[in-house]
Amino acid sequence: MGRVGLGVAVGCAVVTCAIAAALVGRRARSWLRWGRAVAVVEGFEEGCATPVGRLRQVVDAMAVEMYAGLASDGGSKLKMLLTFVDTLPDGCRDLENDPAVEISPLLGKTFQMLFSNLNSVLDEDGIYYALDLGATVCRVLRIQLGGRGSKIINHKVEQHQIPQELASSTSEEFFDFISLTLQEFVEREENGINQVPDERKELGFTFSFPVRHLSISSGVLIKWTKGFAVEDVVGKDVSQCLEEAMSRNGLNMRVGALVNDTVGTLALGHYYDKDTVAAVIIGTGTNACYVERSDALIKSQGLLTNSGGMVVNMEWGNFWSAHLPKTSYDIALDDESSNRNEQGFEKMISGMYLGEIARRVLHRIAEESDIFGESAYYLSVPFILRTPLMAAMHEDDSPDLREVRRIFEEQFQIPGISLKARMLVVRVCDVVTRRAARLTSAGIIGMLKKIGRDGISGVAGGRAKGKPKRSVVAIERGLYTNYSIFREYMNETITDILGEELAQHVVLRVVEDGSGIGAALLAAATYSSNR
Repeated sequence: MGRVGLGVAVGCAVVTCAIAAALVGRRARSWLRWGRAVAVVEGFEEGCATPVGRLRQVVDAMAVEMYAGLASDGGSKLKMLLTFVDTLPDGCRDLENDPAVEISPLLGKTFQMLFSNLNSVLDEDGIYYALDLGATVCRVLRIQLGGRGSKIINHKVEQHQIPQELASSTSEEFFDFISLTLQEFVEREENGINQVPDERKELGFTFSFPVRHLSISSGVLIKWTKGFAVEDVVGKDVSQCLEEAMSRNGLNMRVGALVNDTVGTLALGHYYDKDTVAAVIIGTGTNACYVERSDALIKSQGLLTNSGGMVVNMEWGNFWSAHLPKTSYDIALDDESSNRNEQGFEKMISGMYLGEIARRVLHRIAEESDIFGESAYYLSVPFILRTPLMAAMHEDDSPDLREVRRIFEEQFQIPGISLKARMLVVRVCDVVTRRAARLTSAGIIGMLKKIGRDGISGVAGGRAKGKPKRSVVAIERGLYTNYSIFREYMNETITDILGEELAQHVVLRVVEDGSGIGAALLAAATYSSNR
């Protein structure tokens, strides 16, 4: 080989080594960046851990806060608001002889009498209406009952968008709008139907804003939430405001029951299954209510009820405990929110926030690595990742996770992320969802523990002949009903905390449209009991 050939060979060798070194270096940097991304996820996963021991601490903390909230106003993060609902509608014809209903004489007299007395078997033939006022829509409903022991014959629902400007209007403008919406619905439904002249109709009013009840049919607004700021309503009886508007518009109707969506869900759940003792809303927001003994309402000593019990609205979104697994992402979200240091539980479990928590983790990954490429700007936009999109990525069961790829391309303008990066995204979604579902179930068991329906608390708490009493919790809204992985994690957690034997006696049951139909049923039950 000549000098030229030798020089060429040496040069090729040098180039080859340089290329190899560059490739090795690039691969090493790639692995380093990937390692950083994985470290972010692992750190988040560790911070969100919900081992059974911690969940049982959350259960105990929930029960303790419930006791404190019942003892005095302001004594707990839980408001524990009295609803004055002491009679729940029941569709059973014969409570004591119904073979589908088990009422043991050894159940414990206090709880046996409580849940038996709360039942009000509807014996009304007639039409009842409901008005369900939400954050952005107003729903009007009509139900027809067929008499004693029968189920609902039929029901009709219409939904109307609330004009944005009404959220900051005057009291008269706001209540005129919803009363006219109701009036037009009633006129369409009753066109051609013979009506008794001047017959006053009963209305269930679902008003899902913080209210301090004066009776089952009246209550003063504590504060507006959900972006509303209607003038001259805070501190006033919202039922009276609505009745005055109905009177102005020629609608002969009376508010028979003023409830929130959680209480309506409990009412409808109890109508179909008399073992229903609590209800949970788990959707964009979250709340819970349950049936409590009158003698446990310490802050309202001397309050008499017809049944010995009352439904309590927990406002559990504001629950907090040091045992809740809080991460730096939760702290940042809270610090940047408009209600800092409030609704801590809701910010960890509800649909309003789950997608945002996941986005914050994904944004941190983008800052620490390049697995999402160079154009990850949209991951920095707050609330751009809505929970339904997060759920769609989480439940993507395609081999190549094509739904994850599509959402990143369309929502974040990030094309072509690798399969392993997509798998990491799904892992983040799983951590967020698993923590939320497990904490929700822990909250439910804490609620049941307070009233002795967790199967552990002894005879007075719902055990008969060593067998736990069946306890049904009515659940409404999309996280449980539409998000299958969330639902599976919740059910799994009930078993993890209670064990398989006791978990069989806790039933989570989906109730559809409880906030509206339940309110109408409560109006009917109240009318029936007051006649």
